[in-house]
Amino acid sequence: MRKIRIFEHISLDGVISPPGDDDFAQGGWKASYRTPAGAAALAEAQGMSFDLLLGRRTYDFWADSWPKVKGGPFADGLNAATKYVATHRPDSLRWGPVGDLGKDVMAGGRHIKSTDGPDLIVWGSSTLTSVLLDQGLVDEMVLAVYPVLLGQGKRFFSGSVDARELVLVSTKATSTGLLVNTYRHVGSLRTK
Repeated sequence: MRKIRIFEHISLDGVISPPGDDDFAQGGWKASYRTPAGAAALAEAQGMSFDLLLGRRTYDFWADSWPKVKGGPFADGLNAATKYVATHRPDSLRWGPVGDLGKDVMAGGRHIKSTDGPDLIVWGSSTLTSVLLDQGLVDEMVLAVYPVLLGQGKRFFSGSVDARELVLVSTKATSTGLLVNTYRHVGSLRTK
């Protein structure tokens, strides 16, 4: 059985914004915190062999850029990974290797998780992330936490996610204050 691991860039107040997202006025908020150490920490957490679970919007955004990037462990890993996409238009998927999650996204996600293979990583794809969390399918979360408060924008955690308990597996800090925290899902929140 594979693990599902969520990777997300997030502000201290829970706001996320994919690079280049024109819907968010402060889309470049992560740039000044990027360092080689931060990139290395994310690449290490991601690993060399993985497949991707992606929402359609993230898939389309990445399909326009990552195939053009050649060389480097991050780009090579993304381009080589099988991309499983939540989509109603599977015939239009062009960046491969690729497959769709089917009409029932959760059934497709459960099926792929139950197979042998590398970990399944979710980058971005906040709608898919919320559904996976709601269904209890997430094993780990790797959060790149930036030392900023953005106040508004798309939030990582939906209001419908049930209370959960996580345990901190590892943390790495960069000189700019970026934290790369890995959390493992433990289960329902204990109150006593």
